[in-house]
Amino acid sequence: MEDYQKKMEELARTLMRQILKYLATSEEEMNWVGSLGGASTALQLNSYPMCPDPHRAMGLAPHTDTSLFTILHQRTSGLQILKEGVGWVSVHPVTRALVVNIGDLLHILSNARFPCVLHRVVMKEPKQRFSVAFFYSPPVDFHLYPLALSSGQIPLYRSVSVAEYVGKKAKNLDKALSSIRI
Repeated sequence: MEDYQKKMEELARTLMRQILKYLATSEEEMNWVGSLGGASTALQLNSYPMCPDPHRAMGLAPHTDTSLFTILHQRTSGLQILKEGVGWVSVHPVTRALVVNIGDLLHILSNARFPCVLHRVVMKEPKQRFSVAFFYSPPVDFHLYPLALSSGQIPLYRSVSVAEYVGKKAKNLDKALSSIRI
């Protein structure tokens, strides 16, 4: 597990650097990215027990992740994302592939250019489901604000610390983003 966590931290830093490059943001603005221990991370092992009638059970209710992004390893189906205009769409496991879900903090940081993903887990088969989720976030005292706005683009969100946003989401799961919208 420790080796897996280290590999996920390396991958997450690489992904974050690429995202910052795409957003035309300097790493100096986000100096916590390259430093070991600078980011806040969590590794979560999920087990959804076998259900004899999976159509009568919900694995995990619809939500967005609070983190910048989540790197997910899944071996069995069940993950679904809400696709605008389509509805719930299954994200089928692909051998040797990982799923990256964009979270609320990257949604804020990118001024919604990287929208957070509403997702859920449904039990589709009468067998146990396992997944491993790696959450990647800035330190709790970090202040987020929309980065690298192009000319004429206005920020959609006010500056907020990670700790403040996590507190808002804990109190109002579905309304945390709208509570900091300008």
